[in-house]
Formats: sequence, structure tokens, C-alpha cells
Amino acid sequence: MKVAVIGTGYVGLVTGTCFAESGNDVVCVDNNAKKVQTLNENRLPIYEPGLLELVLRNKDDGRLSFTTDLATAVRAARLIFIAVGTPQSEQGDADLTAVFAVADAIAAALKDVPPGPAGARVVVTKSTVPVGTNAKVAERLAAKGAAHVDVASNPEFLKEGAAIDDFMKPDRVVVGVRKPEVGEVLRELYAPFLRTERPFLVMTPESAEMTKYAANAMLATKISFINEMANLCDRLSADINDVRKGMGHDQRIGFQFLFPGPGYGGSCFPKDIEAIIAMGRRTDLPLRLMQAVDAVNDEQKQVLFEKVRRHFGAGLAGKTLALWGLAFKPRTDDIREAPALTLIDSLLAVGANVRVHDPEAMENVKAIYGPKLYYADRPYGALEGADGLVIVTEWAEFRNPDFELIRRLMKSHVIFDGRNIYDERTMAQTGFTYYGIGRGKR
Repeated sequence: MKVAVIGTGYVGLVTGTCFAESGNDVVCVDNNAKKVQTLNENRLPIYEPGLLELVLRNKDDGRLSFTTDLATAVRAARLIFIAVGTPQSEQGDADLTAVFAVADAIAAALKDVPPGPAGARVVVTKSTVPVGTNAKVAERLAAKGAAHVDVASNPEFLKEGAAIDDFMKPDRVVVGVRKPEVGEVLRELYAPFLRTERPFLVMTPESAEMTKYAANAMLATKISFINEMANLCDRLSADINDVRKGMGHDQRIGFQFLFPGPGYGGSCFPKDIEAIIAMGRRTDLPLRLMQAVDAVNDEQKQVLFEKVRRHFGAGLAGKTLALWGLAFKPRTDDIREAPALTLIDSLLAVGANVRVHDPEAMENVKAIYGPKLYYADRPYGALEGADGLVIVTEWAEFRNPDFELIRRLMKSHVIFDGRNIYDERTMAQTGFTYYGIGRGKR
């Protein structure tokens, strides 16, 4: 099948590459000529494990290409996926400027082009968009002369750092359509990824759009819930690690997303929670639970700084703090809404010195802070002369370090573990003062 994917960010690039991997002819389109050039030079504008190898293989086999020429790409395609960004607007809504611009460009390209021999073309909204957006896309296409083009909604459920596996082995595929035959076209496209009896769920576009927001809202709620429980454990001398085990073994609850930390970040949860709150506001339905989830997360991003401030007191100015982990989660270079940035801002504001290391996100952070930080090429390089170490992101390489070497490199021996990756008894035996999240006051 011939496929065009408009947008080469995390979603668009993974989507196009995986469709090519299953034998389709895919053209990925972007209006950023520099990004397209980077891809044509066999380099990626993002870091995602396993993606480069798939891109190179499918480019070499002739199934995957990159261009800025939207019109040519969509005229040749049966399926056209819109996978552009929908950032948060000043009002909290999703900004649909890019989605509608692409829809208008598709309409202009297909205005005088009849349906292909395989049937009507289908424009599929892959971007995360508020409920009702797919209907607006259809209206714009029809108003601009492309009424013969069908529309569908197909929300993505990809986790950065595991996006390839999520696409190749999905829990489910959700599509929203007006016509059953459009659903069947998408079923055929996704058939190679559903051979283990994973469900292909067909519903209206409105239900499909809402499904994406409801899923992310539930996951964000679990994170804010466990963080609140962790903060209560700190005050009551309970240990959240024990508590979450006692909860997670209840099959009605489970363990996923029950890990306390410094708050969620990234490109999805923060803006999607704001967007669903905005949808409620527009329909005169205050979503109080979602508002609380958002507020708890904002406060949680200050938890690590407060632990550092309480430990050092008035002497924090001039102290040197080493930060391990800058990306909002492991296995990505994405720093959007990352808790590490909130911590860095707070430390710099009180006059502390900050030394940082992250396996993938260093350049992105350097683009924001420049010479205000010291950037260490290796984890231990950030520790030289440090008064404290803060674990912000739980990269695998941070889990079993040489604690004796850490002691020798640091000026004072205190660790603020924002991800609870270290054992308290080990910390005590090796002579560290240790602060976790929700580990109780020892």
C-alpha cells in the first residue's frame, strides 16, 4: 500500500518507518528542509532506540523516503497520515494550527485529483487532537474541494524509548471512522502488527479521539496518586516501596505507573492533561480530578529541590550539585517538561553550582542553559567536588555505580534519589546520607 506520513517527529517518523518495515511504500513529508536533509543523510533528528537501523534498512530497500514535497507525496498515496505537533496553547488547549495547515495543503493537492484505482484516499489523523477535530478536518477538506477524500482517526499509543516495540506489538489499534469500508482499509494496513490476536477497535472518530486523552489521563492520574502517597509516607515514616508492592499485587490495581518520582514530563502527559481540562471547560464541565492531577504534578517537580534545600539549609548558595539524568525518562533525548529542568532552575536561582550528565539529552539541555552548567561526558565526571548527587532520571547505567569511587570524587556524601533506585541499607553501609521519595524519615 502507498502511504504518506506528514510530519517526521517522534510519532510520524516511527509510524512511517514501521509501515515501511511491513512492506508498504512510505513517503515521509516535513516542511523543515533541514530535518529532511538530515534524514536523507542517514541521520535522525531524534533519539529512539532501534529506529536508525529500521530507517536505514527501509531506505536501502526503497520502501521509505523523505521529502518536503507534500503535494506529490499525497497524490501518490492511498493513505495520508497527519502526524504533526499539537503543542499546548496559551489557553491550555491543543494548538491545531499545524493540523489544519496540513489538511488545507492536502485539500489543495487533491482538489482536482480523482480517487485512485484502489479506491478513495483516506486522510488519517494520527496527531493527538481534541474531540471533534477529525470532523473539522473533514469539513475543511470538503470546503476546499476535496470532498471525495475520506477521513479517519487513528490515535497513537507510543512510549518514547519503546516506540518501535509499541508500534510493532500494540496492545490494541484504535480507529475512528464514518464508513465501515474505511475501517477495513486500515485493518488491512495494520494486519501485520495484529497477528497475536491483539484487538483492532473500530469506533466513531469522536470516541477514538477521546480514547487517547482518557488513556493518558488515567496514566497521569496513577503517577500523581502514587506521588501523593509517597509524600505522605515521608511524613509518617512508611516506605512507599513496601506500600506500592502491597497495592500492586492487587490484580485490580497492578504495578504499572506506580513508581514515585519527581513528577511526569515529556511531550504527552502535561499537554494532554491541560487539553482535557480545556475540553471540560468548553463544555461547562469542570474536571476537578484532572485539575488535581495537574496541580499535584506541578508541586511534585519541586520535591527534589525541597529535599536538597532542607538538607543544606541556608548554606545551599555556592554548593555544587551533580545531576544524573536530564531527559524526562530513560531511553530518550526528550527534555520537554522534564523535572530536571525545574530542579536546575531552582538550584541556579539560589546560587548553587550545577554539574550534569545524561547519556542522550546533553545537547538539548546545553541549547537552553549554555555555560550556566558544567556538562560531564561521563557520570563520574559530574561528581568531582560535588556536595551532593541528585538522581533525576533512572537510566540503567546509574543503577549499579561504584559507590567507593563516588565517595572519593564527592566533597560530601549525600545522595538525593528521585527514582528510588538505590537500597537504603547499601547507602548506610557505604557511608552516604540518603534521601529517597516516600522512603520515610530514618
